Amino acid sequence: MPSLKDLRNRIASVKATQKITKAMQMVAAAKLRRAQTAAEAARPYATRMETVLANLATALQGREGGPPLMIGTGKDAVHLLIVCTAERGLCGAFNSAIVRLAREHINRHLADGNQVKILCVGRKGFDQLKRQFASLIIDVMDFRGVRQLAFEHAERVAEKVLALFAEGVFDVATLFFSRFRSVISQVPTAQQIIPATIPAETPGAEAALGGAVYEYEPDEADILAELLPLNIAVQVFKALLENAASEQGARMSAMDNATRNAGDMIGRLTLKYNRSRQAMITKELIEIISGAEAL
Repeated sequence: MPSLKDLRNRIASVKATQKITKAMQMVAAAKLRRAQTAAEAARPYATRMETVLANLATALQGREGGPPLMIGTGKDAVHLLIVCTAERGLCGAFNSAIVRLAREHINRHLADGNQVKILCVGRKGFDQLKRQFASLIIDVMDFRGVRQLAFEHAERVAEKVLALFAEGVFDVATLFFSRFRSVISQVPTAQQIIPATIPAETPGAEAALGGAVYEYEPDEADILAELLPLNIAVQVFKALLENAASEQGARMSAMDNATRNAGDMIGRLTLKYNRSRQAMITKELIEIISGAEAL
């Protein structure tokens, strides 16, 4: 049975931990609003980019050839998985959920006889995947020292992916990230970015066009040659912003739970301390009374 001093030390330790988790919760709450605003602002631009690409792809239907980023290599043998996670932990199951989804895709591709290569964006994803798939990881991009994500960071990832595609390293590229829904809900998402997934019918596209017929200058192929690499960077930037908002939301929720658990533990330890203290006092009184009666 622990002594009263041990219980006091443990209560003090849990209280110190509770102060840290409470402070981390408040910091995450302060960062969440800005990250959420940035993620929500990026969604319409990424959606509009997909709409423009869909319209251009429709205009190219029936023609021979096409941009490789849209039609692919014609093979489905080598898959590149771009796994975007956080640089730090203490955010609940945020990182593990993304890695779990990526692991499911890896195992499925390997079971189908395909080759898999992994590009990790963020240290936490690399730390988890290297335990089982270290031989499949081709590179790690670390943004640990970055305080505020910008488009230039997404461009670095996009340039790396485009360079690998130009070298013929892979046939299909899939982006993994966590889409922000709310503070308590983040949805792990897999999005294919090479070849570009262009929906056959974009919701609201006809209404937005108003039935107009467009002529492109330069032609559609030249415009796509410029927009498709930009679309890779846009989709990566959207994923990074969604991840940033999801990370802060998950950390805020996790630290709130940790603070509550610390409070519950302090209550149990305090009750145990008071009972032990009362038992010792009662024991000492009994010894005093017994000694007095013996005299």
